[in-house]
Amino acid sequence: MRSLRLAASATLPYALTVLLAGPALADMSTAVRSDAYSVKGLDQPAEILIDHWGIAHIYAKSNRDALFLQGYNAARDRLWQIDLWRKRGLGRLAESFGEDFAERDRAARLFLFRGDMDKEWAAYGPNAKSFAQAFVAGVNAYVSEVLAGSKPLPIEFSLSGSKPEIWGPEDVVRIRSHGLTRNVSSEVKRAQVTCKGDIDADRLRSKLEPEWKPEVPEGLDPCIIPADVLKDYDWATDSVDFSPPKKKAELYDPQPFLDKADGTVDNIGSNNWVVAPARTATGRPILANDPHRAHSAPSLRYIVHLNSPDMSVVGAGEPALPGISIGHNGTIAFGLTIFNVDQEDLYVYELNPDNPNQYKYKDGWEDMKTVEETIQVRDGEPRKVSLKFTRHGPVVKTDDENHRAFAVRSVWMEPGTSAYFGSSDYMTAKNWNEFLTAMNRFYAPSENQVYADTQGNIGWVAAAMTPARKNWDGLLPIPGDGRYEWGFLKRDDLPSVYNPAEGWFATANQMNLPEGYPAKERKVGFEWADPSRYQRIAQVLSANDKVTLADSMKLQNDDVNLLAERAVKLLKAVELPADASAEVKQAAEMLRNWNASNDIDSAPAAIYEMWISQHLPKALIARVVPEAARKAVGKGSGTATIDMLEAADESLGKDPEATRAAILSESLASAVTALKERLGNDMEKWRWGDLHRAIFNHSLSPVVSKAMQEQLTVGPWAMSGSSTTPHAASYNSDFTLMSGASFRMVLDVGGWDNSRVINTPGQSGDPFSPHYRDLAPLWLTGDYVPLFYSREAVEGAAATRISLTPAK
Repeated sequence: MRSLRLAASATLPYALTVLLAGPALADMSTAVRSDAYSVKGLDQPAEILIDHWGIAHIYAKSNRDALFLQGYNAARDRLWQIDLWRKRGLGRLAESFGEDFAERDRAARLFLFRGDMDKEWAAYGPNAKSFAQAFVAGVNAYVSEVLAGSKPLPIEFSLSGSKPEIWGPEDVVRIRSHGLTRNVSSEVKRAQVTCKGDIDADRLRSKLEPEWKPEVPEGLDPCIIPADVLKDYDWATDSVDFSPPKKKAELYDPQPFLDKADGTVDNIGSNNWVVAPARTATGRPILANDPHRAHSAPSLRYIVHLNSPDMSVVGAGEPALPGISIGHNGTIAFGLTIFNVDQEDLYVYELNPDNPNQYKYKDGWEDMKTVEETIQVRDGEPRKVSLKFTRHGPVVKTDDENHRAFAVRSVWMEPGTSAYFGSSDYMTAKNWNEFLTAMNRFYAPSENQVYADTQGNIGWVAAAMTPARKNWDGLLPIPGDGRYEWGFLKRDDLPSVYNPAEGWFATANQMNLPEGYPAKERKVGFEWADPSRYQRIAQVLSANDKVTLADSMKLQNDDVNLLAERAVKLLKAVELPADASAEVKQAAEMLRNWNASNDIDSAPAAIYEMWISQHLPKALIARVVPEAARKAVGKGSGTATIDMLEAADESLGKDPEATRAAILSESLASAVTALKERLGNDMEKWRWGDLHRAIFNHSLSPVVSKAMQEQLTVGPWAMSGSSTTPHAASYNSDFTLMSGASFRMVLDVGGWDNSRVINTPGQSGDPFSPHYRDLAPLWLTGDYVPLFYSREAVEGAAATRISLTPAK
């Protein structure tokens, strides 16, 4: 990325001067400081009130102007972020950042929606196109002001030597690759395990629910799947990496991508719940939601309040998309978590030896569709690329020597599957029936949508475009010769609940297909998150018939780890081998006396997390998985590991209990050794927070000066929680925070001004704005800020008032 580094070095002295200037920082800010603007494209006068926490409350005289100003304000606060989102999704990075991004651009273009745009807009409901047009017009109005010099250029553009671009309305929906992915990478890993001759070993990599034994599809040789078959898919879906060049085709290593995919169901998820009036202290429903996603600076989420004579919605969405996906409209409230529908498959084709652009389909050869495109390259020659597609989707790999090709089929290729854009329909619903109608059009990502309204009703809907696989289970790649074709289930084929007898309903990405649901016939999906988060939420909610907002906020930050409770129970039930070291015995005793809470100051929590994440599954795999398959199985699943050790059956050999004791002792010993290297020899002084650190990195951090890195980066801080506590805080191999609550929201349904929310690290994307990092300390300690709704409350909390009038 030579050109980017040169551009950065040219501007860094100026940036450093600003950093040293102290009070002069405010003069560098791209945040709006004026109180009156004339905006081209605005139809009627409007106002934006920004409260003390950086939340914008937009007051307009029409829906169109409200969405226009949402786009304008998103660009004002997050221009670098949303511009990068668009360039990444459309495959336009190389034009701004150089030739190192050309291959990535080619990959991204494979996954763009290329179907009928009229069908695409219609799929989302009646407001979709007009909302997108208005939002994009607002973005472009601000971009035009920046390009004309009347608004400041955010510093990231100066550092990278790039400029923001003008959007088209179709850009919002054609981009698919920001959506949460499903199990195609798991299919490849399972094929690798199966190739080594032991598909049963895969259960230690990925637990299947309901209980299911996968079978190799007829016609598939799992050994022909190349390890790098998903290179293009990885590049298309990964975040932008500005590190020094390391992703050239000849250097690509598929294993980190495949290994990362093993933990996706546990690491990327969410919690939500709704509580009926009969079980709350106020007699009004409560809706809580904390979606878990990868952390960065600025935040993935952006909180906004949109008002017009016909609409008043407040909550969070993604800053590059119109509307909100989590929040309320004064009548109904809504929140989401991932419902793990299997929405992907890898297809394997036999190519015509005489024509490599043809693949075997049924009784003949079918032509691939080829799209020729040009990738513009900054400081380089334009690059011509040929994008190939089968009837199932983009071709991501060809094996010319063996006459094979591989394509990914995803719901992304279907109209209406741009991630979260279906919220443009449901955010204006006024009752359960209107919400259900909108859910019939909500396709991606697959979600547990929870609902509450001011009439006291609560509900849950599993909403997704769901492939129907009649003759296979979706757990391994399949031949693309016509034997394995999708249909689609109807929304009514998925479960829902309205006013449950229990008086509450919660989801946490766990397997929540209800008893009696024909799961094995419909094969919705088999790979779900560990149930510990849900079990803890259910434990707390079922024991409380006077739930308060404070209770829900406390539960969102709850560090009790029920998977750890199971591991500790195992340890209590076995006698360690006589030759176990004193250190292992001490560690075991500390765990046995632990309350299974992942507190910052907890030494047992540090022992447990090191043990469960890096040592216990590995020890079990070494005992029960054939050596040839161990590398493919990888680090293993903590949940599946505990399941097998609890069962202690013939899987562990002739003397299961002795084997189990040896595994527990050996793995605990290796965990203690690793912790001594990290935290010192005194076990009593170990702290989970000394391992587990929260840090929010900016996309440009790897290529700027140390001083600028400090300005762009938020953290690090000690962090509690884990991937299996309600306070979700998944971590990388070095225990730095990887993902967790991108924002948290607790709504008092009907008493709206009592509602609370927190974003992280802040609302603004401007590194010099006080709202860039001001919410992170509150988020870290489990605190919240008001999510005001009434005009009176908003006026009382306003810190900035921006009056906007149409430009002449």
